[in-house]
Amino acid sequence: MNREKSAIGVDLGGTKIELALVNNAGKIKKTLRRSTDAKGGSNAVQRQIVDAVRLLRQEDDQNIAGVGLGVAEQVVQDTGLVRFAPNLEWHDVALQTDLSETLGMPVKVVNDVRAATLGEWLFGAGRGCDDLICLFVGTGVGGGIVSGARMLSGTSNTAGEVGHITVDLHGPICTCGNQGCLEALAGGWAISRKARRAAATHPEAGAALIKMADHRIDAITAEIVARAYNAKDSLARRIIDGACEALIGGVVSMISMCNPNRIIMGGGVIEGLPELIGRVKQGVRLRALTAALESLQIVPAALGKEAGVIGAAALVLRESEGQ
Repeated sequence: MNREKSAIGVDLGGTKIELALVNNAGKIKKTLRRSTDAKGGSNAVQRQIVDAVRLLRQEDDQNIAGVGLGVAEQVVQDTGLVRFAPNLEWHDVALQTDLSETLGMPVKVVNDVRAATLGEWLFGAGRGCDDLICLFVGTGVGGGIVSGARMLSGTSNTAGEVGHITVDLHGPICTCGNQGCLEALAGGWAISRKARRAAATHPEAGAALIKMADHRIDAITAEIVARAYNAKDSLARRIIDGACEALIGGVVSMISMCNPNRIIMGGGVIEGLPELIGRVKQGVRLRALTAALESLQIVPAALGKEAGVIGAAALVLRESEGQ
């Protein structure tokens, strides 16, 4: 890639749409943000995306290869059909086809966490590594797997759903319907659920959490639990300790399955509690197969919230170059 080319990366969420014009060195040239008109349905959201893309195209229209778009949950490979997006309440939306026809340029729709994994692999903490796993712990738990310099998609495009590894057969119910998923034990929504229940059952033990939530138990969030943990509150410590144990168990399973050279950890929960990376690393050293640990690195993500738009744009740029 000698001549600079660009693509537009889009990170479509339930509350906001992030867009960026990104060059083939992974550098962001311009950004836009819109509040998602989720109530207006898929047509309204697509209009928002089209209008914003057209604004960004004015910056460098001749050199833009296309649009890459990451969206949460189930996307059909190649066609880019959004099978189900719970945050948007979408079912079977032909997002890739519709946007490509309207914009008159290539559009590629992919799962948002896989887009973020691509960004970290090519331009972030995974640069130069051909075997890695990205583990993003935010409201939910998601990930992506790169093996032999290829992003794995699986038979039905669900490879990398690491949040739904079972770590406790008798654990709490997950949003997917299974019991004991990693996400149901370590995701932000699971941390807040556990904290609310504990504070409601034992208000004395939960006094610090309740106070931080302005005396509304239903307003206790994972962020509040993290703040209480950092302030050495005992209840918050027990909750985060449990989440950390689940992360260790999940990561050990991932190492046994994929034998990565690098595990990259990011997402809101990790950003709020960066010491979890060191704790996971220590736990993994005690539990994983010795042979799998010889060259393993466990490192923080480097791109933060920009990983999604950078990775989505990179997907289009790579396809335009035949990669």
